[in-house]
Amino acid sequence: MPVTTDRYNKEAIMETTFKVSVMHCGNCADRVTKALEALDGVSAEVSHEDGMAHIQHPEQVSVADLEAAVRTAGYTAEPT
Repeated sequence: MPVTTDRYNKEAIMETTFKVSVMHCGNCADRVTKALEALDGVSAEVSHEDGMAHIQHPEQVSVADLEAAVRTAGYTAEPT
């Protein structure tokens, strides 16, 4: 579901939240953040403390794309 629209190109911005497995420290969260934000237009806030990733992304970046980025960082993600 779109949560907002980019004011410059009127593109819908989606919000997705994941439970990310096995993050034990800030470096873990940084790795997941970097992997997610490597995707075009993605912004992420990741916390190892609660094991959650809150992600804003354009419609063309799918949940599967986000999950693949988290896997690339060495973790698993489950949408909440």
